[in-house]
Amino acid sequence: MAKKLRIVVSLTTNDNDYQMEQAQSAEQAAARLGVSVEIIYADNDAITQSTQILKVVQASPENRPDAIVFEPVGGTALPQVARAAATAGIGWAVLNREASYIDELRKTNAAPMFAVSSDHVEIGRLQGRQLMALLPKGGAVLYIQGPSENSAAKDRTAGMQQVKPANIQAVMLKAQWTEESSLRAVRSWLKLTTSQKSQVDVVAAQDDSMAMGARKAFQELTNEVERERWMKLPFIGCDGLPNTGQAWVKNGQLTATVFVPPNTGQAIEMIVDAVQNKKQPPARVLVAPRSIPALNALSPRRAC
Repeated sequence: MAKKLRIVVSLTTNDNDYQMEQAQSAEQAAARLGVSVEIIYADNDAITQSTQILKVVQASPENRPDAIVFEPVGGTALPQVARAAATAGIGWAVLNREASYIDELRKTNAAPMFAVSSDHVEIGRLQGRQLMALLPKGGAVLYIQGPSENSAAKDRTAGMQQVKPANIQAVMLKAQWTEESSLRAVRSWLKLTTSQKSQVDVVAAQDDSMAMGARKAFQELTNEVERERWMKLPFIGCDGLPNTGQAWVKNGQLTATVFVPPNTGQAIEMIVDAVQNKKQPPARVLVAPRSIPALNALSPRRAC
């Protein structure tokens, strides 16, 4: 009887709807394919993630997994840890991040080495097109980005700016892919005198949970007129998962989102196929996003 494949999945946090969907995607794929999966969370800390994965890699041979699937927290995709995994014969799949070392590792290792990513630039472009649909005559957007060092956040911003016309101005805030971090960022921004003078027409976030965090910050305003003004604005996000982003669009809390299909399960499928057929999978696979609702269903908003 063939040994059951064992895969460790490292995700950034258990406090984010997309990461929770990533975990569910992994568990469903593992059940379907008859492999064992262990999911660990890094609490949004790159050092924690590096330490956790290195511990897995350095375990005794009988306790090592066949492959590691991980979504990086920090600015790098842990190149040193990747090389250690490759040396130990452990497969390595990077999610939602460019990992330039993949090509090098594939030349010298039989274990599957590859990256699967949402097309973050296209996600940004779609969100930019949503802004154009909502503000055909221009306006201003409060735009809440992910962490500065995160390539997904950078790519989403770049994509948005590629398609955003000059008559839509963006005020940028930074948060950490969680509702709470966005709530804090918007609270801080609201204390600035510049925020009181800002004419904002849409609130956009690179993540649905961050869009909801922004809503909570505006709901806290004690000035009823100000609170009403903010709460009437369109709020848009990204990820568009069925139980969160899509549900919030249906109930009107969000005007739109960008659906980003979870890709952990796809990575696990690629590992199983590679091991069973003794071949390397494609080095890079991009997963296409889509607008919810469709762009032509978005109604233009008058500037408030």
